[in-house]
Amino acid sequence: MVPKPKQKPTTSSRTWDGLNPPLSQWGLDAVSSMGFTRMTPVQASAIPLFMAHKDVVVEAVTGSGKTLSFLIPVVEKLLRLDEPLKKHHIGAIIISPTRELASQIYQVLLSLLEFHPASAAAINPPEGDAPRPKSSSSTLKVVPQLLLGGTTTPAEDLSSFLKRSPNVLVSTPGRLLELLSSPHVHCPQSSFEMLVLDEADRLLDLGFKDDLQRILRHLPKQRRTGLFSASISEAVDQIVRVGLRNPVKVAVKVRGGSGVEDKRTPASLQMTYLTTPPAHKYSILKQILSTVQPTPQKTIFFVSTCSSVDYLTMMLPLILGDEFSLVPLHGKHASNVRQKNFTRFTTATTPSILLTTDVASRGLDIPSVDLVVQIDPPSDPKTFIHRCGRAGRAGRRGLSIVLLHPGREEDYVSFLEVRKTPVAPYNLPIPSDDDAAAATEAVRKIMRQDRNHHDKGQKAFVSWLRSYSKHQASSIFRVADLDWEALGKAWGLLKLPKMPELRSFTGDRTLGVSLDWDNFTYKDKQKEKRRKEMMEEYAQAQAQAQTQGTQEDSRKRRAVENSSWSQNQEARDKKFKRREAKKSRKELERWEQLPEEEKQKARETERMVEDIRAKNEQERQARIAAKEDAPNANGNGEEFTGFD
Repeated sequence: MVPKPKQKPTTSSRTWDGLNPPLSQWGLDAVSSMGFTRMTPVQASAIPLFMAHKDVVVEAVTGSGKTLSFLIPVVEKLLRLDEPLKKHHIGAIIISPTRELASQIYQVLLSLLEFHPASAAAINPPEGDAPRPKSSSSTLKVVPQLLLGGTTTPAEDLSSFLKRSPNVLVSTPGRLLELLSSPHVHCPQSSFEMLVLDEADRLLDLGFKDDLQRILRHLPKQRRTGLFSASISEAVDQIVRVGLRNPVKVAVKVRGGSGVEDKRTPASLQMTYLTTPPAHKYSILKQILSTVQPTPQKTIFFVSTCSSVDYLTMMLPLILGDEFSLVPLHGKHASNVRQKNFTRFTTATTPSILLTTDVASRGLDIPSVDLVVQIDPPSDPKTFIHRCGRAGRAGRRGLSIVLLHPGREEDYVSFLEVRKTPVAPYNLPIPSDDDAAAATEAVRKIMRQDRNHHDKGQKAFVSWLRSYSKHQASSIFRVADLDWEALGKAWGLLKLPKMPELRSFTGDRTLGVSLDWDNFTYKDKQKEKRRKEMMEEYAQAQAQAQTQGTQEDSRKRRAVENSSWSQNQEARDKKFKRREAKKSRKELERWEQLPEEEKQKARETERMVEDIRAKNEQERQARIAAKEDAPNANGNGEEFTGFD
């Protein structure tokens, strides 16, 4: 069992020199130079335990200083060994779910080690003929290595490991597993000291569990293990799988006016929602940015898919103007592009917006984010809190807004409240329909100039819909409730794409656009050449069909063509039904494999959602009968008054 959370830090003053065991002098110099005059609550609680050979499970709000909470114990432990580690022996491993977070941890570790002369000399040896500092093989030092998939090859990582002989690895799961599989890398009981899982709940998700279990087979069972996350409680039931022995849980909560609140975000972060009609899905963003005062210098827009990022990178500047720089980031970017764009955003000196997917929702310490806008609510409700937590870090004031459509989606507010993540209404007048129409036309004007923009828009809209249809709160986010025409116009589309979901749609698929599609061209010459070739091939086939045979043959051919079309349509219908049946069968199999406890949780959540929906519907009907104003006209949440 996990002991009860430790509520109070070990020192009342939280001064660095009051730690027990005490911090080394070089460590005191390091934290002082970094500007950390006092420990945060999570640091004051976790560091003494981790340094005192305890397994720890640390749950603390995002931006609370968790990184130093494990880096300082790791470094201090390795520098207090009786003798240096042998060559090619590992003393500690830090695992992160994303490349960006791993890079960030590595950079903080390097900054820390700059203040330890022996480690600094080993990390950055003199170049050329410069004299090397005297260093004995018996000198204790920490030498880290960063392992990231997509930036180097496994062979290059192994070559660097053999050359530098690092004793601390900072890595993502996949690349770490590849290195540990080498017979040249050693993690014996006599040398391996500490394992850290950062953003532990995500590392324990299904996507990482297999790799993690295989990694653990390479590590000794007698070790110190630390799990750190803003939502570690969701993974406590899997602690036994990662080999923790009688761990101490450190839970640092946010203290409000009525005591300790069960919140996972800083008190300086205000979380809100804004109800906006589908036609204003993107035009509302300009009004948000213009009304928040002072003007946010760093903003993050979250959307659901990579294709949406690619398309909106073209579309949003047409709506927002040139006051803000828009920086795209998603998981399908090449590693060098991701790193370049991430650095571009973090170092920007002018108002900037990071347009991203959930790849940037976890763990990243992006300095001074003022505003987070969730354009698309996350498919996994657990991700909501992590997105919000990109703002309001380290005591800085921040604002988070999630956009919801009127009607059933408003039940999401109550759904979040049930999950102890309350959001208050963000009061903002909805732009006029003329503003929305102007934004749509601005995008369509550019779309008409290049057919490639149209293709991107179609792909993005379809991928967004697929993501929307897979939302875990499926009783709230229902495809059947979507206003297709309004959404198509909000996206700036020239027509709605062909999708099974639109099979019964009887509205205007052209979205009011009249276009000569035969003469709608690509700017890319190769694409346009190929399009024309395909048109010519089609025209020749049609002409040949018209000139062959007698009139009777033509009638027979038309009959065959019509029959073929019907048969193809029937085949497509059967394929769709089989796919839906297969999907239902898999869902049933997954449900049957769930533990009874998980089934009960799912039933309880569904029951609460249905109760919430019924209650909200009754309230709406009551308001209509009493001719009251629409909901959300006035909120009782604290009014946002600007950033520090």
